[in-house]
Amino acid sequence: MRWSSVICNSFLYFLVVFASCNSASTDRQEEKADSTKNAIASDSPPDWIVEGNIYEVNVRQYSPEGTFKAFEKSLPRLKQMGVQTLWFMPINPISKVDRKGALGSYYAVADYTSINPEFGTLQDWKELVTNAHNMGFKIVIDWVPNHTGGDHRWLRTHPDFYVKDSTGKALSPFDWTDVRQLNFENKEMWDSMTAAMKYWVTETDIDGFRCDHVEKFQAEFWKKCITELRSLKKLFMLAEAEDSWLFSVGFDMDYGWRLFHTTVDIAAGKRNALSIDTVLMKFDTSSPRNALQLYFTSNHDENSWNKADYRTMPGLVHAPFAVLTQTMPRGVPLIYSGQEEPVVDSISFFYKDTIHFKNFGREKFYQTLLSLRKSYLALSADASFKKISVGDNKAVYSFIREAYGKKILVIANLSPKEQSLKINDSSLYGKPYNLFMGNNETVDSREWKIQPWGYVVYVY
Repeated sequence: MRWSSVICNSFLYFLVVFASCNSASTDRQEEKADSTKNAIASDSPPDWIVEGNIYEVNVRQYSPEGTFKAFEKSLPRLKQMGVQTLWFMPINPISKVDRKGALGSYYAVADYTSINPEFGTLQDWKELVTNAHNMGFKIVIDWVPNHTGGDHRWLRTHPDFYVKDSTGKALSPFDWTDVRQLNFENKEMWDSMTAAMKYWVTETDIDGFRCDHVEKFQAEFWKKCITELRSLKKLFMLAEAEDSWLFSVGFDMDYGWRLFHTTVDIAAGKRNALSIDTVLMKFDTSSPRNALQLYFTSNHDENSWNKADYRTMPGLVHAPFAVLTQTMPRGVPLIYSGQEEPVVDSISFFYKDTIHFKNFGREKFYQTLLSLRKSYLALSADASFKKISVGDNKAVYSFIREAYGKKILVIANLSPKEQSLKINDSSLYGKPYNLFMGNNETVDSREWKIQPWGYVVYVY
């Protein structure tokens, strides 16, 4: 039966995609050449991220050495997997005052313009960026603007850069006792922060920033800062937040937290597939047309603290939701370090906890999806999206993505039960390419079955 195409351990090597869909890259170049009428506006995200993907790099845990040089050895593998943009968790030195655990949090920054010596030297970082660029990667670094570590030099040289508690000491927000809250009412601090960010652009030629814990009271700062940064280069700006105001100050992308939490609830049986429509509608009605969201099934926070995705979406449950992150509209997919293995445990935040790459059990799965996304503009963030009904809408989520005459049909069973499917739209009949089976398959009005947590991707 057709649902057999979606058993997770039966993935075909991604090059099969191109055997049936030959000349896809040529088609894509021709599509881009004919798309001048849709040229990216100056205030739009860089075109490479609209068509791209992101891989989050946890340098400390990526290898036994935990260094830039050791990670660099993985670039050819990640390139073959189809990764385009590398987001590096903070590369700055970690404060020792009030440090948590043996190694401390990456987000307790001791110096904004230095390299964490555990990872290597500035020269090592520059060589990594250069080599990655030469291979076609884009480089984004994690930036921590909300607070510094407990021994950052600003605490001595510019104590007014910090929010004070009732005793006059620099405030530690929440239970984050290893950091001190920065004062965004101090515009001299703005200048120092912006100068530090500019340093990494001019000195190491990075392509953007993922900005940690962005809050609305920082809005005026971000509008000024991003304008200045983009005077140097058309940078990509990602905010760890989810709100429409982010796009008005210059961010290209926010976090798709609502979609993530919705899919976690669906996986747990607390909600059904229809709830995805509510999430998409909210983003469509509250954000600018060119706004993007980051879609994911895990990241460093969700893995370390909430055991995503091996507990929130265990085993076969994970795959259909991962397919959605790669194919949904107005989104860019994220893969976290180790998901391609997959790592089925939390990765420690404050201690050495090496990821042991060995089986790469999901690598071909991600490779297949990333290769499709790269080859077809129909999966670009700005391609059209049309929801369709092929069965029980509470269990099955199905849609069409389309651009420049190329069409992708996605069907995902987001339930633990086998579902009956029937495609009523005659425009979808024919013999499209079944991405995960690696062959052309007849699609018509006949009813068929899809297994629990099954998924099918058709390429037209």
